[in-house]
Amino acid sequence: MAANDNRHHDDVTGTDTTGHEWDGIRELDTPLPRWWLWVFYATIVWALGYAIAMPAVPLISSATPGVLGFTERGRVAAELKAVEESRAGLRARLAAASPSAARADSELLAFAQAGGRSAFAVNCSQCHGSGAEGRPGYPNLNDDDWLWGGTPEAIHDSIRFGIRSEHDEARSGDMPGFLTDEVLGRGQIDAVAEYVLSLSEGSTDATLAAAGKPLFAEHCTACHGDAGTGNKELGAPNLADAIWLHGADKAALARTIARGRKGVMPAWEGRLDEVTIKQLALYIHTLGGGE
Repeated sequence: MAANDNRHHDDVTGTDTTGHEWDGIRELDTPLPRWWLWVFYATIVWALGYAIAMPAVPLISSATPGVLGFTERGRVAAELKAVEESRAGLRARLAAASPSAARADSELLAFAQAGGRSAFAVNCSQCHGSGAEGRPGYPNLNDDDWLWGGTPEAIHDSIRFGIRSEHDEARSGDMPGFLTDEVLGRGQIDAVAEYVLSLSEGSTDATLAAAGKPLFAEHCTACHGDAGTGNKELGAPNLADAIWLHGADKAALARTIARGRKGVMPAWEGRLDEVTIKQLALYIHTLGGGE
């Protein structure tokens, strides 16, 4: 028997039933409201129009471009282009100015700090830390201890050319390994390490430090100076302060003397444009330890 044969009129609601019945329960055939149907049909028309006008239908490696050709990527690209155009004047001024001159210009300095902070987070924080605080083997850029100088120009050149990089003008400040090169024995290295600690009042063995003094004078002063205060032309650190790159204890110092150090800083010229390099140099210079 067809369902329609079971249809009947419900006297309570005044509506016919659909003809379906379950355990004596009948279903009213209540039509959808007209407004709801028209909204539903409108959404279908809208969806078809959207699929035609906008990128919508997935393909194997892309999607249909749509009649309007609009994309979020294109919108973002246009916004970035507008931002770059608005900054073109400041970028041109910064490109033409020396790092020190830009440092003295409040407008250029603010522009450099904003761009430098962003560039630092992307390119430098992986080694120097998000706050430029450094870690063993990677210098703290907030203090006033600089291997190659902390002026805006010196910082700029360090970023631009790198240290022991492949750039033709890269600086190279190799620390020889006095044990691996068989220049000093272990006992002599222990004495030199003790003497170096005495330069910053960290020695606990005056006799051993005294034994290390002539060895230091013979093998170390050429780079670090007679007083151990370093040489920024050679990238030789100041050994008379309390700032240490590879550790402040005697074991770390003896390891450095025995095996040497060959720190590497990549050259950013060719990876970053000149304006970004200047922004980085000025941002780092203003962190608190610039000369």
